[in-house]
Amino acid sequence: MSPTLHREKGFRFFFYSNEGIEPPHVHVVKGGCEAKIWLKPNVSVAENFGFSRKEPSTILEIVETNLEKFLEAYREWHGR
Repeated sequence: MSPTLHREKGFRFFFYSNEGIEPPHVHVVKGGCEAKIWLKPNVSVAENFGFSRKEPSTILEIVETNLEKFLEAYREWHGR
C-alpha cells in the first residue's frame, strides 16, 4: 500500500508502507519518473530515476513547504 500524502504540480508524494526502518523520506512520481527524498536530517534527493535536472529543485521546494505534514504522516504510519 502506498498512501498519497500530497499532490502538486502533477507530482504525487507518497511512501511505501514497508520502509519504516529507513530514515524518514517520501517518494514522488510524475510521468513515469520517480525520486526518493530524505526528510531528515536535511531535505535532499536520495535517488532520482528519470527526472530532469530542473525538476528536483521544484520537488525539494514542495517538500520543504510541506515538511511538517510529511514528517507527521511518516511518524503516524510507521509508528515513530
